[in-house]
Amino acid sequence: MSDTNSPQDWNALAERVACHVDNYLNGLEAVARGDGGTHTIPLLLLEVSQVILAGAQLGASADVILPDNWEPEVGDDPDLDSVRQGLSERLKVMDEYVEVFDPYKDTEATSYRLSDDLVDVASDLVHGLRHYNQDRPLEALWWWQYSYFNHWGNHAGAALRALHAFVANSRLDVASEAATTS
Repeated sequence: MSDTNSPQDWNALAERVACHVDNYLNGLEAVARGDGGTHTIPLLLLEVSQVILAGAQLGASADVILPDNWEPEVGDDPDLDSVRQGLSERLKVMDEYVEVFDPYKDTEATSYRLSDDLVDVASDLVHGLRHYNQDRPLEALWWWQYSYFNHWGNHAGAALRALHAFVANSRLDVASEAATTS
């Protein structure tokens, strides 16, 4: 995107990001309900990857600046604890993982919960989606971009690495077991 985005450019980007956000939230809620079955982890890997694409589009765009540098109130965000609990129950032993959150600033690994990361991302995305659904695409973009850099981008990236590691390790372990039994 150029440094001088037109309102049409912003609206098109807001529409694309809102679509990714809707898909992420719907997918996360479905997995939390148990709809993913034995495909829970691969489905989460897909959902997180898709929403990170939206984040990359926001990161590659010019800074979104609100008129008067002010964000209108959207009210209280929904309580996502039932989603967090459902994810925690589905993820069980793989919910906790270790991450160096900022490889340029942190020197020690810290323990995190995948269910917390996934819901933290959802919480930030819901806030922007509420702006979008109230016909304020610029405010939605501002919030999504700001919170991508400040919060949800880190959590989504960490979750993606944890999910990828789990899927890759389970597939590679199966491949190495098959090779040793042949």
